[in-house]
Amino acid sequence: MNNRDSQGRRTSVHDRPARDLVAPWVISAIAVGAAATLATATAAFVTAKFSRSVVIPTDSATENLRIYGTELHDDGAGNVTGTVTLGISADSLVAGRYSLWFAGGTGHARVGGIISVKDGTVIRTVERVDYGELTDARWGRLGSWYFLDPRETGLEVNDVEVETELGLAPAWFVPAQAADGTASTRWVIAVHGRGVRRAETIRPLPLFHELGYSVLQVSYRNDGEAPRSADGRYALGDTEWHDIDAAMAYAVANGATELVLMGWSMGGATVLQAATRSSSRSYLTAVILDSPVVAWSDTIIFQGRLNHLPEPISKAVMATIGSEVGRPVTGQSQPIDFKRLDFVARASEVAWPVLIMHSDDDGFVPSTASRKLAEARPDLVTLVPFSVAKHVRLYNYDPEKYLTSIRTWLTGLDN
Repeated sequence: MNNRDSQGRRTSVHDRPARDLVAPWVISAIAVGAAATLATATAAFVTAKFSRSVVIPTDSATENLRIYGTELHDDGAGNVTGTVTLGISADSLVAGRYSLWFAGGTGHARVGGIISVKDGTVIRTVERVDYGELTDARWGRLGSWYFLDPRETGLEVNDVEVETELGLAPAWFVPAQAADGTASTRWVIAVHGRGVRRAETIRPLPLFHELGYSVLQVSYRNDGEAPRSADGRYALGDTEWHDIDAAMAYAVANGATELVLMGWSMGGATVLQAATRSSSRSYLTAVILDSPVVAWSDTIIFQGRLNHLPEPISKAVMATIGSEVGRPVTGQSQPIDFKRLDFVARASEVAWPVLIMHSDDDGFVPSTASRKLAEARPDLVTLVPFSVAKHVRLYNYDPEKYLTSIRTWLTGLDN
């Protein structure tokens, strides 16, 4: 069909601009479709990134706490003390004694009480600089360990190895004596959390020794000390428990007749798996949990909110790392069973006394699942709530309450 233009010339429909040939609704549909495709692609990218961050081990956290300056004194014997001025953060404003890591994790100092808060800074005491040049540091991070080696407690410490299915895993063994002076047959197996190492478990060590418990402080797969798994991925306790099972067998083979498992954060999730799946679980008498992951679904959704992600993304993350189809994205050798890791749902399977210590201001692992488990099993589960203290920093913030809670509960089991 031909038409004439304003000057009387014949034109063909094929000569018209494309925009005159496409209906407005078609353009709108294309735009909507493109936007939907972009949104879907963005959601898929974010889901994949979040999923990988959950299962891929990291050696250290980001040093994003500003260090403005120091006033340090060396007494001539290598003891460096003084003060450090830090930026304001959720961690730096909490009282207590903490590790201060700096220089990419190559420097370590121990900080104590808050001296003052003013002009957007926090001045804290420096109790000791272990290594590194703190005066040169401009960024750092506060950690919960405080102690670096159990020998700092003055106790006898033996370096041992636990034979796991992946190879030999290093551990510290701190022997104790029973009331009659013989070697104690009561053992605590201490299990650290995600992204850290055995040193996390040192803080209650002197108390356990005083109460007559020998302590085995273990490493496990992918923590940077124990053998690496084939996929090099965390399983959030769903495979790590095998290494705790090996530690339990090691304890029994070396004279233990009663076992207490203690876990921090993801170590808590790992302990709960070992407690219900280990071949040595008949020796288990009690479980102690510090800031534990009792149900991973609560924690992943909470972490999603911290990162301003909608709940459907968090659920998609769990679907990704919990299914075979997600393996190409995450690199896992096998999916994670979230139902098996949910001890709120599995509350009826708890068959031993449990002490849970958790802060409602944890900021990383919400205390909701810990509370739900305590509510579901008041016959066996004792919850000691904290406030103000951050994740796995209950001892650091209030050591008296922390140690008294463990002492009272453990000694009460014998009565």
